[in-house]
Amino acid sequence: MRLLTHNMLSCNIKGVTNGFPLKIEATKVIEKQVDLNVDFLKNMFLKVEWKALVEASRSMGYAELPEEADSSLLGSEEFLKKFHHALLELHLEEGALICPETGRRFSVTKGIPNMLLHEDEV
Repeated sequence: MRLLTHNMLSCNIKGVTNGFPLKIEATKVIEKQVDLNVDFLKNMFLKVEWKALVEASRSMGYAELPEEADSSLLGSEEFLKKFHHALLELHLEEGALICPETGRRFSVTKGIPNMLLHEDEV
């Protein structure tokens, strides 16, 4: 699962008001090479919740993103490469996503998060 996907997921258990961002518990992280697409990155920058991306990348062992970022950094090739790597090349292969409010664990197996809810959570 890419961090791009993680940045769009939240816990949808009934009654949960603070289900984003899901915490990551990584047991296996892999890197997959992806071609750099500057236009895509510039477009996605405005849609990504930056703080959640930084926390997620750090929980997967990548600490190269700055704590805070604004659109002025989009002119920096170095920044774009780091943003690209975190967003698209880091993959959570095995582990869990954890709801910040309830602590409910959603397993990630072979890069696929299982976000199905139990009957009593719907």
